[in-house]
Amino acid sequence: MDEVVIRECTTIDELDRCVWLQREVFGLPDIEISPRRHLIVSRRAGGWTLGAFQGKELVGFVHHLVAVRGADEIIGYSHMMAVAKDFQNKGVGARLKWAQRDRALAEGRRFIKWTWDPMQSRNAHFNINRLGVVVENYADNFYGTDYLTDPLQQSDKAPGLQSDRLFASWNLDSPRVIALATGRTPEISSAPAQAIAIPSDWTSLVRNDVVKARKEQERVRTAFKEAFAAGLACAGFDRGENNPRYLLYDRDEI
Repeated sequence: MDEVVIRECTTIDELDRCVWLQREVFGLPDIEISPRRHLIVSRRAGGWTLGAFQGKELVGFVHHLVAVRGADEIIGYSHMMAVAKDFQNKGVGARLKWAQRDRALAEGRRFIKWTWDPMQSRNAHFNINRLGVVVENYADNFYGTDYLTDPLQQSDKAPGLQSDRLFASWNLDSPRVIALATGRTPEISSAPAQAIAIPSDWTSLVRNDVVKARKEQERVRTAFKEAFAAGLACAGFDRGENNPRYLLYDRDEI
């Protein structure tokens, strides 16, 4: 088997394969897919798409946009990452993200942000525990109503789920991120000030009882907003099989 190589996607064919990979991995309707033109235009504007290739086959990619923080600080915005199903849980996603960090640092950037669904424990573990992001912001219904896997669940009482998102703050040269980048485990000296639990099987809950899923979403939303307003930030995630939960700390302790 050929080694997986990380390099920039530059050709029309390679960018088209990124579009097809979105369809395979996310299962979204075409209106929600980032098209080739978006990938091309963002590259011309200073962004880039890193691909994971096994031979000539694209097995994953991460799309990086140029953004601005404050008055004039140029930062990165990680719009999406996708890894082919046969290559998931094999370290490809981590290699893409660390390659993204390396390139951003080489360009003089120190910060990248992105979002994820707070109910997705796998993403939470990857972003917080493996990459070292810190979370201080919660966005209500960021993309508008999400699509449900079963349209029969949608009704006036349950039209779909709002697309709430947590914002990942990836401080690329922080001691926490540097430790993880070099294979070490960062430590937080204090105990968590608060924990926010999420359902252990969110996909099944949405499929079987979307009304209950919405109530859980509202509970988690309220808990995060109150915690952030109280000066806490999330810097840990406990993957407990039956009780996954976010761990929040005083900001000064992180």
